[in-house]
Amino acid sequence: MENRNNVNYATNLNQYGDLCRQYSFIDKQLFEQHDVKRGLRDKDGKGVLCGLTNISMIKSAELVDGRSVPCEGVLTYRGYNIIDLIRGMVATKRFGFEEVTYLLLFGRLPNSEELALFRSDLTACRKLPTNFTRDVVMKAPTRDIMNSMTKSIITLASYDEAVADLAIENVLRQCLKLISVFPMLAVYGYHAYNHYDRGDSLYIHQPDPALSTAENILTMLRPDRSYTAVEARVLDIALVLHMEHGGGNNSTFTTRVVTSSGSDTYAVIAAALTSLKGPKHGGANIKVVEMMTDIRNHVGDITDRDAVRQYLEKIVDREAFDRQGLIYGMGHAVYSISDPRAEVFKEFVEKLAQEKDREDDFRLYSMIESLAPEVIADKRRIYKGVSANVDFYSGFVYSMLDIPLELYTPMFAVARIVGWSAHRLEELINMDKIIRPAYLNVSTEQDYIGLAQRE
Repeated sequence: MENRNNVNYATNLNQYGDLCRQYSFIDKQLFEQHDVKRGLRDKDGKGVLCGLTNISMIKSAELVDGRSVPCEGVLTYRGYNIIDLIRGMVATKRFGFEEVTYLLLFGRLPNSEELALFRSDLTACRKLPTNFTRDVVMKAPTRDIMNSMTKSIITLASYDEAVADLAIENVLRQCLKLISVFPMLAVYGYHAYNHYDRGDSLYIHQPDPALSTAENILTMLRPDRSYTAVEARVLDIALVLHMEHGGGNNSTFTTRVVTSSGSDTYAVIAAALTSLKGPKHGGANIKVVEMMTDIRNHVGDITDRDAVRQYLEKIVDREAFDRQGLIYGMGHAVYSISDPRAEVFKEFVEKLAQEKDREDDFRLYSMIESLAPEVIADKRRIYKGVSANVDFYSGFVYSMLDIPLELYTPMFAVARIVGWSAHRLEELINMDKIIRPAYLNVSTEQDYIGLAQRE
C-alpha cells in the first residue's frame, strides 16, 4: 500500500509541476511591452536606482561629452579606494580585516588606539554559547555549510534576550557578535561534516585571541594549526576584497529589504546568507575551479595558447564543460574594462603561487584571463567589455590554502557579513518605508465555476 501511495504521489507531483509551468508562465514579450526592468536592471544591464548609500561606490563608466563611456573599474569603501586600502595594509605588513570592518561600520578609519580597542572588542565577541558547537553545529551535519551556518544563526537568536530590539547600539552588538563568530560557524560546520559524513578525524580548535581573523581561520581549519605569513596575509586580503560591493548586489539588497520590514538581525543575516549561497551570486568561484580542472583534463598541453583557446571556444559554444556557454570568472554585472578587486588581488596571488610551487597553474589562469575576452567577443554579442572578476582568482587562492571546496562560499560570507551589517545599520538609521516594489498583474478575469461543474 505504501509503495502504491509513493508512486501516486510521484505521479501527482509531475502533474502539479505541469500545472505550475502552464499557469505561471508569462510571455517574455509582455515584459518588454510593459517596460519591466527584469532583475531591477534595464536592457543595458544598468541597475534601477532604488536607494542611496554612504558605504561603498562602484564605478565602471564615466561621462564623456554627455555619453557614458566604460572606464577602468573603481571600488571605494567609505570613499577610500580599495587599492589604496590594500596597499596601505601591505606596506606596514598588518592585517586589514579588523581595520576595514571598523571603516565600513563606523564611517572612518581608526587610529592606532581605536583599532586596538576594536580588535579586543571583536575578540571578546568571538565566543559561542556553552555547548553550542556540540548541540547545534554538530547536530545534523551537512555538506552544505551555508545551510549549516544559517541553522546556527537562527538558533543563536534563541540565546539573545534582546533579539527584537532595533536600537542601533543593540543591533550593532548583534552584528559584532555575528561578524566575530562567522569563521567559527563555517569551520566547525565543515569539521562536523568531514567527521560524521566522511569519517575523518574530528578536531575543534578554539580561536586564539592574539591572532587576526585570517590567522584564526587557518589555525581553526588545520589539524596542526600551522600556516605561513604569506598564506595568512593573502587570505586577509581576500576577505577585505569580498567585504562589500555596493548596495545593489543580491545579498546586500536582501539585507536591506528584510531590514525594512523591521525584522531582527539574526533573521536578516540568515536571509542574506541564503541569498549568497545561490550559484548566480556567491558560488561562482567554485565553478571557476571546476572549469579549470576540466580544462586541464581535456587540453593536452596547457602551455599551448592555441589549444587552450580552442577549448575555451568549445565551452562558449556549449560543447564542453557544463555546456552552459560560460567562461566562469569572466565578466561582471557592473564592471566592463576591469574589476579592481581582481586587478589588485592578482599580484598577491602570484606570490602565493610561488610559495606553493603552483606557478604553472598561475600561468594558465593568466593565459585564460587574456584569451577569454577575445573568445567571448568573437562568439557573443555583448554590450560591454568582459574582464576577469574577483571570483576568477579567489577559488585558486582557496585551493592553494587547502581550504575545502565546501568552504569557498562560506569564506565569502565570512567577509561579506561586514558589508551586510553596515547596510543593515544604514537602513535602520534612514528607514522610512518598507521596501515594496510593484508587480503588474497580467492575468485575465475568470467567472467562478462551482465545484460540481468543473471538468
